[in-house]
Amino acid sequence: MQNEGEILNIFRQQGALLEGHFLLSSGLHSETYLQCALVLQNPDMATEMCFKLGGMFRGEKIDFVIAPALGGIIVAHEVAKALGVRALFAERVDGKLTLRRGFTIAPGERALVVEDVVTTGGSTVETMRVVTEAGGVVVGAGSIIDRSGGTAELGVQYKSLVTLSIKSFQPKDCPLCQKGIPAVKPGSRNLAK
Repeated sequence: MQNEGEILNIFRQQGALLEGHFLLSSGLHSETYLQCALVLQNPDMATEMCFKLGGMFRGEKIDFVIAPALGGIIVAHEVAKALGVRALFAERVDGKLTLRRGFTIAPGERALVVEDVVTTGGSTVETMRVVTEAGGVVVGAGSIIDRSGGTAELGVQYKSLVTLSIKSFQPKDCPLCQKGIPAVKPGSRNLAK
C-alpha cells in the first residue's frame, strides 16, 4: 500500500466508504462516512496502515501514543508498536475524555495523538488536553483519514495517510435533513441531537 488511491481502494473493497446521510461524532452531518473499523478488523491491514502512519513521525522523540476511545484504540496500539513505545487511550467519563484503567503520563513525556478519522479535530484536541493536563507534551497528531481537506486546526504538526475534502454540515444547514432523509449514526460517540 503506497498511496492515497490504494488506501481508498481498500476502504471501498471492505465496504468502509459509505454513502448516505450520516451523523458524525463531531455532531456534523455528511453524505459520506468512512467506517475505519471495517478496515482495521483485518490485523494485517491495520498493522500496515499504522506502520506507515508511525513512520511519518519516526524522526520525533515520542514516549507514547494516545488516542480517544473507541475508534482510535487500534490505531494507537499499532502506531505505538511501529514506534516501539507504549499505547494509551483516553475514554469518556460523563462526556469528558480522561485517563482511566491505571494509565499515567509522567511530566514531560512526549506524546503522539492519533485517530482513525479526523473531521474537525475535536476529539484529537480533547485528547491533547488530557496529555497536557497530566503534564505531558504533545509533539504531533496523526490519522489514517483526514476528511477536513487539511483544514483541521490542531496546533501541532498533523499528518494523515489520506486527505479528503468531504463536505460536512451543521444539522440546521444539512440539505439531506431539509429533504427529510433520516440521518444514521454509525460512529462510536453517543450524541444528543
